[in-house]
Order: sequence, then C-alpha cells, then structure tokens
Amino acid sequence: MRLSPRALRAAQAAWRECFPLQGRDVARWFPGHMAKGLKKMQSSLKLVDCVIEVHDARIPLSGRNPLFRETLGLKPHLLVLNKMDLADLTEQQKIEQHLAGEGLKHVIFTSCIKDENVKQIIPKVTELVGSSYRYHRAENLDCCILVVGIPNVGKSSLINSLRRQHLRTGKAARVGGEPGITRAVMSRVQVCERPLIFLMDTPGVLAPRIESVETGLKLALCGTVLDHLVGEETMADYLLYTLNRHQLLGYVQHYGLDSACDDIEHVLKRVAVRLGKTRKVKVLTGTGDVNVIQPNYSAAAYDFLRTFRSGLFGPVMLDRDVLQGCPPADTDPEPAERQASRILCGQDV
Repeated sequence: MRLSPRALRAAQAAWRECFPLQGRDVARWFPGHMAKGLKKMQSSLKLVDCVIEVHDARIPLSGRNPLFRETLGLKPHLLVLNKMDLADLTEQQKIEQHLAGEGLKHVIFTSCIKDENVKQIIPKVTELVGSSYRYHRAENLDCCILVVGIPNVGKSSLINSLRRQHLRTGKAARVGGEPGITRAVMSRVQVCERPLIFLMDTPGVLAPRIESVETGLKLALCGTVLDHLVGEETMADYLLYTLNRHQLLGYVQHYGLDSACDDIEHVLKRVAVRLGKTRKVKVLTGTGDVNVIQPNYSAAAYDFLRTFRSGLFGPVMLDRDVLQGCPPADTDPEPAERQASRILCGQDV
C-alpha cells in the first residue's frame, strides 16, 4: 500500500529519522561463539567436494558468518540466498555486484518453499566441483556437499527441495520456523541420482560477534534467534521504523489502520484491539475497583512479526541502507573476521 504524496509527506513529518540503538546489548541476544559446531564442520571437510552457504535474501549483505569462508575456504563455495519470495530484489544486480566485490562470484537466489530456482544448484555445483582439484576424493564417483549457514535460513528446506526436484521423494531433513532445529552435523543424504550427489546438513552457526546493534536487529527480524531474547516489542518497533522508512505501508491496510504511524505503542494497541488480544484489568480508584480493557502488547507484537515473516506486508529488503552505502553508525571497531580468528585460535574462549 502506498499513500498519496500529500498524505505521505504529512505522515513522514512525524517519523523518526533514525532508530535509537544506544543502551541495547546485542551480545546478550545471541548464543555463544559456536566454535564447537564450526570445528565439527572442519573435521567433515575431507569428506566433501563443495560448500553451499545458505543465507536469507532479505539480508544478503548482513549477518553472514565470516568464519565459513575463512575456515572452509579451500573448497568450492556457492552462496544460496534463500527466501527470495519474501525479499524485494529490485536491486538484485547491485546486490550481486556488491557480493562479487567481496569475492563471492557464485550466487543463486532461491525460494525452497516454492522450489524456485532450486534446479540451478546441481548444475552449478557440478561445474564448480568439475573445475576444482578434489584432492584425496578424486577417485570417488559421487559428489558430497556440506550445507552451512546461520540459523533458520532454510538449510534443511534446501535439502528437502533438492530431493523433491531430483528424486521425487519426501523430506529427509527436519525443518521448522524457529532457529536451532538442526542440532548436529547430519550423515550424508542423497539429493540427486544423475549425477550422484549427497548433502550434509549442519547446525546454524552465527558469527562470533555481531558487528552492530542494527545488524543484530535485522538478524532477529529474520528469525535467527528466539524472539524473547531480543524482545518482541523491540523487534516490532524496529520493523515499524524500517517499513515506514522504506515506504512499505502494507501493514496499514492489513490491520485496517486509519493511516501510517511511527508510534509502535499506538500501532500495537490498534492491532491488539482488532485481533481481540485484550484483557480486563482491575484498577483501584478512589471510588473502588474499575475494570479497564488493556491491550496485550506482547501478543500484538508477536502477530506483527509473524505477519511480516509470512510476507503479508509485501517483499522487503532489510539491507537497503547497506546498498545505499550507509553502513550502521554503531559498527564495532573490531572487524568480525579478526574476532573470528581469535576465537578459532582459542584466544577468546
């Protein structure tokens, strides 16, 4: 939904120009450095010919774990940006150019739920493996791929989608809408007969240190951590700020609001009333107890986030600020790569 130019200018006059990031401890939102899981992946490298890194297409330039390329870099690498059906890819070419500048020349956008573009993966993997030296696996007729990524980006869904496409068979990997469904490195799962290809699923591994609070909020919106660790209302507020800044006002129509608004308390109150998420609370006054209808802000925030994640607000590109060359102002002074190296070497355990 887009407002008329006059109505939009009137609404924008009261909108925030930046989101308050001070006082938010991003380190408390995410689990430990997960170095143990990464070392298990390293021990599996001798069994694989290629690494597929899966990431969320809504944050193609944020939140990827630098350790993947640093520790798994000897193998051919394919970046799969999944959930493209939820992402605004108007600037896809710019995204690809940005990634190419980081050395990522092999990128495929997919939607594993809709099996979109998934058929491009096996030919690309075959090409990458065929043009690389396979070391001690040179005599093996099969090809084995290690699937890595941060939590809840669709690694298991990719395996199941490939099996549907090439083997016409059902699920092999458990999937879910929350992070942490895959707990350990799986044994090999066949995904293709000709050529004979196996995949190994792995647990999601976040970067050892999130580079900024804003990056942490983007990751949280995409479901890489459990919502309660960040706070549903905090996430809903950042989402509202982002939607308004990008002029993506589908939430106005979805919830039947009078107009776009940048006040999260006002929006959640209207959402709660519309959904019937209210409760009666007794308030003590000078004349006795009075029943007051109170909105359930947590329930409203949960619905606001769930609706966004299901795509009902329309496609979104959370990394638009990065594409425009405006990195978050609170970037950590220590690069993630250097922090990652220290942790792998056991200097920060």
